[in-house]
Amino acid sequence: MGIKERRTKILLILFLLTGVDFSFVKFDENIQKIFDLSLNQKTKSTIAGLIKEKAIEADENSAYKLTDLGFYELCLEFPFFRYLKDIWDGQWRVISYEIPEKKREIRDRLRREMQGWGLGPWHRSFWLTPHPVIDQLRKITDGREENKYIQAFESKHVFGDRELLIEKVWVKSELDKKYRELFKRWHDILSTNLDKPSKFQKVIGEYVTILRQDPGLPSELLGEKWIGREAFDIFKEIKSILLA
Repeated sequence: MGIKERRTKILLILFLLTGVDFSFVKFDENIQKIFDLSLNQKTKSTIAGLIKEKAIEADENSAYKLTDLGFYELCLEFPFFRYLKDIWDGQWRVISYEIPEKKREIRDRLRREMQGWGLGPWHRSFWLTPHPVIDQLRKITDGREENKYIQAFESKHVFGDRELLIEKVWVKSELDKKYRELFKRWHDILSTNLDKPSKFQKVIGEYVTILRQDPGLPSELLGEKWIGREAFDIFKEIKSILLA
């Protein structure tokens, strides 16, 4: 699956298995094998923390499901998921920062913290995203040195070719190509003689790789037939077959 951080891994498992329905999931042996999840003490402690923070809920059978809080936390790592559930408000967020080279460690930390926000490079030192991340930006920079180097704006697009903008900022054509390559790899995996759990494990591994690269642009910008949404629908079909 390629995700070592337990908290993110647990949230991602719950979403990939249930989508926006947020239904309960039992971490049985099959699920543990597929997602390389060990219910050791560290994992149990992480689950307890997520329940306490209301990021997930548990039932009387020790099954778990996402809450809205957990979902939006996950969206800060995998922005593609947000607009499977939400409707875009039409607002663009523009973030600008020019942090001196001698403060490189601060700049690198900020980039790491914002890497899942669907940001694309618009112009030098200007980053663009349709995701509502300004509150999160305030949260991670409050009281920190980088605060003085950052400017952030919210605005509607009023003039210009939006298709050209999307291609320039996020290189939509390259992402489309990567999804088509993903479909071929999925086909190859499903054609092997592996058992169903092993096939699903490989399918998920390939999918997570591209999900980390998808900025999660809403259908208002890409259309309902965008290949990323097609991939999610195909993934759901594969899941229903391999988990049957």
